[in-house]
Amino acid sequence: MKNILYLLTAGALLFSSSIIAQQANNFAFYKNQMNVINPAYAGVDNQTQISGSIRSQWTGVKDSPQTQAVSFGTSLGKNLGFGISVLNDQTFIEKQTSVGIDLSYLVQLSEATDLYFGIKAGGNSFNINTSGLEFYNVDVDPAFASISSFSPNVGVGAFLKNDKYFLSLSVPKLVSFKDVKNDDGYAMVSTNRPVVYASGGYDFSLNPMETLVLKPSFMARYTTAAPVSVDFNAMLMINNNFEIGGMYRTDKAVAAMASVILSKKLVIGFAYEVSSRAELASAKNTNEIMLQFKF
Repeated sequence: MKNILYLLTAGALLFSSSIIAQQANNFAFYKNQMNVINPAYAGVDNQTQISGSIRSQWTGVKDSPQTQAVSFGTSLGKNLGFGISVLNDQTFIEKQTSVGIDLSYLVQLSEATDLYFGIKAGGNSFNINTSGLEFYNVDVDPAFASISSFSPNVGVGAFLKNDKYFLSLSVPKLVSFKDVKNDDGYAMVSTNRPVVYASGGYDFSLNPMETLVLKPSFMARYTTAAPVSVDFNAMLMINNNFEIGGMYRTDKAVAAMASVILSKKLVIGFAYEVSSRAELASAKNTNEIMLQFKF
């Protein structure tokens, strides 16, 4: 019975991870990891910045999804920006790693408003490692052989930024790619389709001294293989060095969030997320840690 429950849990994890892979990048601190999904963000505001996030989903479930992201962006001068992003997802025996190189170009619309265009080139590595699985038969079914593949890809994006608001639209992977290739008829083929990301936000000053600023924002994800997922965030900035707020995701998840800004260069954030789905009651919480450094 224990083995049966373990196999059922493993199947549920793999099924859930395929849905997550289609929607992709459910970071609560998406504004701090923007060029992972939008190459136009590289070098925005003529800044050099490095961001990193670690997301542990469903801490009550063994081998639950773990996601790590690292992004770098800098200005090259003459309206050009350059960036690198790495995204790693692991669930049970499945692991995906995406690497992208970003180039952006700035078009200044006015003194306070900039429009960036970007292109991303990279690829996705997919791996299923079955070496740790236990089988009842002496002879292992070839269908359970370990599988690995690599698929090149390209993406585009646009980013509009003002002193008070921002708008972002991107497709980081334009080309559909297969997670698993056919191997003599033993492996199932799963196709990852392009995901469209749209986000925006506005800063409302709540007092003349601007020591209290309300920052609502949203992140929407759309693909033909899954329902639309939208995050609605609201953060309150206090004295320009501390933010506290929350997030609601239409996939039935809520999160409490907080971040601290040190010396206007280092940002440290933490999000505590829970699901309201009854079937995930035993999965417990999801934790996310974010670090960002601006030069």
